[in-house]
Amino acid sequence: MHLFEPMSLREVKLRNRIVVSPMCEYSAVDGVPQTWHLVHLGSRAVGGAGLVMAEATAVEARGRISPADTGIWNDAQAKAWAPIASFIAEQGAVAGIQLAHAGRKASTSPPWVKQRTVEPGEGGWTPVAPTAMAYSEHYPKPEALDSQGIEDIIEAFRAATQRALDSGFRVIEIHAAHGYLLHEFLSPLSNRRSDEWGGSFDNRVRMTRRVVSAVRSAMPDSLPLLVRISATDWVPGGWDIEQSIELSRLLKDEGVDLVDVSSGGLSEDQEIEAVPGYQVPFAERIRAEADIATSAVGLITEAAQAEAILSSGQADLVQLARELLRDPYWPRRAARELGAAIEAPKQYARAW
Repeated sequence: MHLFEPMSLREVKLRNRIVVSPMCEYSAVDGVPQTWHLVHLGSRAVGGAGLVMAEATAVEARGRISPADTGIWNDAQAKAWAPIASFIAEQGAVAGIQLAHAGRKASTSPPWVKQRTVEPGEGGWTPVAPTAMAYSEHYPKPEALDSQGIEDIIEAFRAATQRALDSGFRVIEIHAAHGYLLHEFLSPLSNRRSDEWGGSFDNRVRMTRRVVSAVRSAMPDSLPLLVRISATDWVPGGWDIEQSIELSRLLKDEGVDLVDVSSGGLSEDQEIEAVPGYQVPFAERIRAEADIATSAVGLITEAAQAEAILSSGQADLVQLARELLRDPYWPRRAARELGAAIEAPKQYARAW
């Protein structure tokens, strides 16, 4: 029974291979997580997941997707995260956090509001990016970062890592996917720079490698570092699986322990046939060809499906997002379906 086998990442032991994928809740105030976040993340720890990842959390104010995003660029935000991480751990799960910068996809409305730019006078700001190109006509035009601005963001990732560790998180993930800042540097579709940060593959991956190095330097050797990437832009001439494999090899050498394999999000021109497990082959190739642990994510909804991904060696972990929004107790249902025994909280034991 692979799905409910423990897994160790450095000195952190996960009780099973089920991960709560980072999901933005658009419910923070000034970057500070609220009671909603405690209940949302805590209930999924109670539900039996092995690793509970907090949503994409901005390393600086202008790195938020929307004004309602969580952050960890100041001590007030870190203090608010601490009881959430503590509660997750008390339920036997491991608390992780995804550190992020939205880049040119920042200063927009929450998804339940009609898509529009949030103007500076409405609480928004001018986003930043590798190149002054908007994601689409519905997004604000960003300013191109200069060299000092790039260095400042690298330092912001390092400082955010320290705050996250002080808050009690034991797994750190760097968000380099879905068209956000680090992905924008990776893809030739969004990075049109001609300096050391753009052009060649080595230059385009420089920002991600520097962030990884900075984050790893702030972490003890005992704790694991993950990186989420988009394995392909799903657009001809963009970032693709071959470049992802090569980047993953470099990330392993930089001290990354697992690559969280997603895809897309960089361009409105993407063409995706989103069928169950459609991203799993990317995780499988990176695992085999870069010789690094991977997690698979994307339309994984059934216990047998998750078990097959792990038992066939396509990935080391499975991540669920929307399915865990529908059912926080999916791990307990999956255990019953697969005939595995997992411990319930004492308060709920009579139901299991």
